Amino acid sequence: MKKEFDVQAWLYPMPTYMIGTYNEDGTPDEMMMAWGGICAEDMVALNLEEAHKTVANLRRTGAFTLAVPGADTVRESDFLGIASSNKMADKFARTGLHAARSARVDAPVVEEYPMTLECEVVEFQRQPYGLRVLGRIVGILADESVLDEKGRIDAAKLNAFAFDPMRSGYYALGGKIGQAWQSGAPLMKK
Repeated sequence: MKKEFDVQAWLYPMPTYMIGTYNEDGTPDEMMMAWGGICAEDMVALNLEEAHKTVANLRRTGAFTLAVPGADTVRESDFLGIASSNKMADKFARTGLHAARSARVDAPVVEEYPMTLECEVVEFQRQPYGLRVLGRIVGILADESVLDEKGRIDAAKLNAFAFDPMRSGYYALGGKIGQAWQSGAPLMKK
């Protein structure tokens, strides 16, 4: 038997991503987000509230990074989602994280995050539910520690975590449980 619930923004897993931009004074700004992701082969979509400092930075620079935080940074990453750069000028500095300038876009790359997409803003779309920012991926960076023996990114080594909106928790994502486009293939033969 299934229990019914009122409509909520509930879906699991909701990936956690870190949006990196630069403030007017050149300091890094990072913001955690869970509402967005890949929307085309080389495109990402970010669903944001217009009032975020990140949105002002995106409009000014036209660039951002989108990083996958590891579970070892959950404290700092959560803080970057709680604190507002509109109210706390030293938000990023308080985390103790380290940022370097991206070689491809005008945005920071946080050294502690194992994987980062470098993106250019393509379009701002005002929707009835809020602002959607579309970005084109122009580069991907991954720490050598998350690569497999063939030099490919190993998702299990990212040590990523997801957001659970039903209980407001973060959960580590585990290891591989199947092979895409192969695990279900035997059912095609029926």
